[in-house]
Amino acid sequence: MSPKNSFTRVSRTRQPPSQKIRYAVVGLGYIAQVAVLPAFAHAKKNSELAAFISDDPRKLKQLGRKYGVNGLYSYDQYEECLEREEIDAVYIALPNHLHCEFTVRAAKKGVHVLCEKPMALSVKECETMIRTADHHGIKLMVAYRLHFEEANLRAIQMVQSGKIGNPRYFQSAFSLPVKDKQNIRLREATGGGTLWDIGIYCLNASRNLFHAEPIDVFATTAGRGSGRFKEVEKMSAVTLRFSDDRLASFICSFGAADVSEFRIVGTKGQLRVTSAYEYV
Repeated sequence: MSPKNSFTRVSRTRQPPSQKIRYAVVGLGYIAQVAVLPAFAHAKKNSELAAFISDDPRKLKQLGRKYGVNGLYSYDQYEECLEREEIDAVYIALPNHLHCEFTVRAAKKGVHVLCEKPMALSVKECETMIRTADHHGIKLMVAYRLHFEEANLRAIQMVQSGKIGNPRYFQSAFSLPVKDKQNIRLREATGGGTLWDIGIYCLNASRNLFHAEPIDVFATTAGRGSGRFKEVEKMSAVTLRFSDDRLASFICSFGAADVSEFRIVGTKGQLRVTSAYEYV
């Protein structure tokens, strides 16, 4: 969860810096149930669950009972929840196309936002979120967990230490079979697709390991238009060029076996990480 003191109330009741951040979790789908809510058990020193927001009464009742949360709201009651003094921040675990709207609504109420990745569906939406957060003096953060996971931090440290020499190229693959036609990952309107959902892990890994931003991007997709992939691509392949003639390439797929790995090769050796992007 968020580091201690990363949120500070601005427009509502001020709290001592040591007090826990009280979250309303917006959306109780798969990611919330398997990752977000269980994570609060490991963040008891700085975070607590204060409310759930969903349009599924059964989920609200069951998860409210499981996690001891009494503040249960529908999406139509979002503003009502935001106006509660005991809500410091929202964790937005909604489909991608709703990230911007629900972030902006929270910011306007002076409530801090921790938003699931990807941040939004366009640069314009991202800029709207940032601009609104700045205007209302609230903290906005994307919940990209790999910035904080030990294996990735150690990999970055090893590359920066020079153990593999001058890093020259990066390769990665991230695939998982999505077989359910109703899976939200396969819907274009909600921001589905391989690049939005899993490709960003490979992209961020290359940026962090090279400690740079790409200057050229080349990409292609495959497998769109038939079966369960009528709306989104089955697979994406991307090549990135960085300064100093460094290259990165990755493939992400919803139609292949589970693979999650990367390697970075330098002038003196290479570093390979398996299970690189999965929950551990």
